[in-house]
Amino acid sequence: MEMELGWRSRVEDAAKSKPLFVTIYATVIIGVLISSFYVFSALYSPNNSTSFSSISLSTTPVPVAIDSSQPPPVQQDALLPKDTPAIPQKPIWEPPHTEKMPPLDHFRLTKELVQQRVKDNIIIVTFGNYAFMDFILTWAKHLSDLQVSNFLVGAMDTKLLEALYWKGVPVFDMGSHMSTVDVGWGSPTFHKMGREKVILIDSILPYGFELLMCDTDMVWLKNPLPYLARYPEADVLTSSDQVVPTVVDDSLDRWQQVGAAYNIGIFHWRPTDSSKKLAAEWKEMLLADDKIWDQNGFNDLVHKRLGPSVDEESGLVYAYDGNLKLGILPASIFCSGHTYFVQAMYQQLRLEPYAVHTTFQYAGTDGKRHRLREGMVFYDPPEYFDTPGGFLSFKPSIPKSLLLDGEHTIESHFTLVNYQMKQIRTALAIASLLNRTLVMPPLWCRLDRLWFSHPGVLEGSMTRQPFICPLDHVFEINVMLKELPEEFGPGIDIREYSFFENPSLPKQVKDSWLDVQLCEEGSQGCALNQTSRPGVLKLPKRTNEETLKMALSLFKDVKVIQFSTMQDAFAGFTDQTREEKFRRRVKRYVGIWCCVMDHTPGHIYYDIYWDEKPGWKPIPPQTPQDDHPPT
Repeated sequence: MEMELGWRSRVEDAAKSKPLFVTIYATVIIGVLISSFYVFSALYSPNNSTSFSSISLSTTPVPVAIDSSQPPPVQQDALLPKDTPAIPQKPIWEPPHTEKMPPLDHFRLTKELVQQRVKDNIIIVTFGNYAFMDFILTWAKHLSDLQVSNFLVGAMDTKLLEALYWKGVPVFDMGSHMSTVDVGWGSPTFHKMGREKVILIDSILPYGFELLMCDTDMVWLKNPLPYLARYPEADVLTSSDQVVPTVVDDSLDRWQQVGAAYNIGIFHWRPTDSSKKLAAEWKEMLLADDKIWDQNGFNDLVHKRLGPSVDEESGLVYAYDGNLKLGILPASIFCSGHTYFVQAMYQQLRLEPYAVHTTFQYAGTDGKRHRLREGMVFYDPPEYFDTPGGFLSFKPSIPKSLLLDGEHTIESHFTLVNYQMKQIRTALAIASLLNRTLVMPPLWCRLDRLWFSHPGVLEGSMTRQPFICPLDHVFEINVMLKELPEEFGPGIDIREYSFFENPSLPKQVKDSWLDVQLCEEGSQGCALNQTSRPGVLKLPKRTNEETLKMALSLFKDVKVIQFSTMQDAFAGFTDQTREEKFRRRVKRYVGIWCCVMDHTPGHIYYDIYWDEKPGWKPIPPQTPQDDHPPT
């Protein structure tokens, strides 16, 4: 009232002045009053919603290292929804300007908290515990690189919540009070995480926002939101475990031809009556029976009724109660671990992938991480790319006949893999002696690996033979990275085969390189400690432990030592005790191939010392007593 009287007094004073001045003065005052009215209305309206602006850490989604001590630069995106006032928002990756952690209530999941990050009425959510911190950072970094900022991370333990808060990643408290360690697939805690997902979906949908729910072991390679917007009638869009293509373009998979499970690692929900009904029943089902796997429960519900098609064009199908409109995301571009890493389906169909989810893989969480590293889509800190002691690599030697000649059989597959495995065994020994990290070579396979009987490759899939198979098809990556007791000798660190192609590899590593070329002892120029030209060292074949260490001792500061071949590169350890420890270690490094048709058990153990056993053949265990790793 005082403000209104003040303005009125000034207008009356102005009325005593000249008419032109009165007109101008009155016009200015009225304009200010109208502007003030709109500003206060926008600020205090109950329907007001704000949105964080989109932040880009990179103009293209190229892997770069995350430096936790110095967050990447951020750039404000001026493109805000039309109905959102342009109020500055806290950007992603910008650490909070405070030294004190807010109370946990500050991070409680509420509609207001979610609304702060919503854009175009959509929120993207993942969740996990501290054991998956690096996966979550990778997930968030890919989205922000794609200039997608409307996401939130649910923290299942306080340690993760605090870590993400201080890194500037938008986070909320799930109130789970969960352990900070890796829970392992299929464990009771794993199933608890699945129930948390369902509870989360059931909690967010009533807020009225669209929800794109993701597992942490997947990454976004392309902004999915424009694709999802192509299907505005869909209540739920889900990924699947389909390995046989049903379409050759980027349309939804044909629901009539999808025989695999719908995978809930990537799925999109609209807040419709049908979807909210499904979420509520799904939650009740899981809370009533803790033996039901969340994904199986979802599949059972949506398959209660499946069909008919919603229309002839969209690819949507009526499901669940006959009212829910369901779409199945194409497996070629919303990729599983099989369609991406084994089939490379998107490449063969000339499509751009939106996402990859690390399913169809082995060796647990370590296997998932290694898969993403092989694909150069995992974000590691700078020290991963420049480790103390440097790196060792070699150029694998594979005869054409082993790769391409003859039929693709169990025998030809093992002949090919064994030939490569022997070279890797030699490289592991040299890496152990030199205390260097071994960069694994690409591993070629003739046959796929699965957890059930199959004819070599899945019928109808696009798997080519031979193919570069993920390392976890042959090697137990989780064992290779595990700290073993002293009886197994010193550990040997490894890197993925694509390591030197990664854009995050620093210049100081690229520029510090020694090529080791093997030669016949006694031939011209084949002498220890002599380089034929800068950056090249000639080394006699079949060098023993002491000679090898002496020859390469002058190159301790070189970042990368690359052997031209591992054939006949090493004659063996001089220290018998060390050799026994090494043998104990690497025997545990290899896994199984699975599985032979019409035989129980159908798996066949790889043997890294196969060449020391005359007449060795790739056959499954013939008796229960034989069913153990090779000794």
